[in-house]
Amino acid sequence: MTRTRFQHELDRLKQNLLAMAGMSEQAVQRAMEAYGSRDSKVCRLVLTGEASINLAEREIDDLALELLAMQQPMAVDLRFILAGIKINADLERVGDQAVNIAERVMRLITLPPADLPLDLPRTGFLASLMVRQAIEAFVRGDAALARAVLQMDDQVDAMNDEAYVTMSRVMRDTPQYAEQALNLLLISRNLERVADHATNIAEDVIFWVQGANVRHGVQVSTGGS
Repeated sequence: MTRTRFQHELDRLKQNLLAMAGMSEQAVQRAMEAYGSRDSKVCRLVLTGEASINLAEREIDDLALELLAMQQPMAVDLRFILAGIKINADLERVGDQAVNIAERVMRLITLPPADLPLDLPRTGFLASLMVRQAIEAFVRGDAALARAVLQMDDQVDAMNDEAYVTMSRVMRDTPQYAEQALNLLLISRNLERVADHATNIAEDVIFWVQGANVRHGVQVSTGGS
C-alpha cells in the first residue's frame, strides 16, 4: 500500500467514525425525545436504528484491522488507528444505551403518568453534548477540548447520584409510583453511561494527539510523535 493510498484509507476511517458518531448521537437524542413526548414510534426508530450502528461498527473494525495488518504504521498513525478502534467500540455502546433508554420509555408509556421530581432532559442534554464535543475534539485533533469533556463527566455523575437519592425517596414514600421511579432511575443510569463513553472517546483523542494515556486519572506518556 502506497503512502498516498494509506493516507486515503486513514481519511476514510475518520469519515466512517464521524458517520457512526452521528448515528449514535442521534439515537440518544431520539430516545430522549421519546421520553419527553412518550411517543412509541420514536422509540421504535431507536430500536430499528441499532442494526445500522452495529453494521457500521463491524465495517470500521475491519478497515482499522486491515490498515494495521497491511501498513504496520508507526507513531502518530498507529495511535490514530488504535484510538479509532476504541472510539468505534464506545460509539456502538452509546447506541446500546440509547436502545436501553427507548425500552424504558416504552415501559413508562404503559404505566400511569407520574410527575416525579427529576430533570432527565437536562442530564440527556449534557450527556449528548459530551459525545458531540468529544467527536469534535477528534475531528480537530484538539486535546484541550477533549480535556474539557473529561471535566463535564463529574456533572453527569452528580446528576445521576442525585437521581438515585430522589427516586429512592419516591419509591419509599409513594410506592404506587415505584415502577415509574425505577424506570427513570434506569434512564439516568443509561445517560451516565453515555457520558462515560464520551469520556473514553475524549481520552482516546488525547492518546492519539499527545501520546498520553490519561485513563483512570493517571497520565502516562507513550513517547514518540
